[in-house]
Amino acid sequence: MSWINVSSTRVKCHVFVDFDGTIATTDTTDQLLERFALAEWQAIEADWKAGRIGSRECMVRQIDLVRATPEAMDAFVAEIAIDPGFPRFVEVCRKLGHDLTVVSDGLDRTVAAVLQRSGLDLPYRANRLEWTGDDRWRLTFPHARSDCASLSGNCKCQFAEQARYTPRVVVGDGRSDFCIAARADLVLSKSALTEHCATEALPHVAFADFDHATGILQGWLAALSRPGRHAADISRRSINGNG
Repeated sequence: MSWINVSSTRVKCHVFVDFDGTIATTDTTDQLLERFALAEWQAIEADWKAGRIGSRECMVRQIDLVRATPEAMDAFVAEIAIDPGFPRFVEVCRKLGHDLTVVSDGLDRTVAAVLQRSGLDLPYRANRLEWTGDDRWRLTFPHARSDCASLSGNCKCQFAEQARYTPRVVVGDGRSDFCIAARADLVLSKSALTEHCATEALPHVAFADFDHATGILQGWLAALSRPGRHAADISRRSINGNG
């Protein structure tokens, strides 16, 4: 894979990256519930998937069912693997001068520990998991918004609105990324997010892993840096495989 010469790229963008199923190779919140929560969490999950409750209510009720000591929680988090290409993706973004923020509708305790263990000093926004004593936990939402269309615990759209740079690039895989994807100039997508972007005609390119995503982003930015090129046009060309 060839890398863009840093001096050749004039465009600066803000990259927003999801955590669960994107940076982390699995949905870590589901894994935590499977290991530590009482069985009722699955019925709550079914209500969320059916659209009967929002993700915020779903997660509050599910975390209330978790039974784990802090030591057990930390041991669980220590097992979480990330996409091995993500550190290189971060390195390339930094060399090219782009902002990168991790935005997650998951748990800050998980995100912070995994990034630190991986040697990645990155800003992140996530829901706050608080230990309340013994083996009990509660969830709070420092980034919730009352007008969030999906009733997410972490309304990711607000961060796109506050971005220092445009264009804005979103990297994600699931429902918590649907709203912010509509505010992006390019979406690098996996799984349900790919289907959503296709249905809504949002500019996106599906990726397999972060080595693949790095190449896509570099090619898109290199094309965008040419005089007279616009983000939407380059995105459409990327989707069509025309470069």
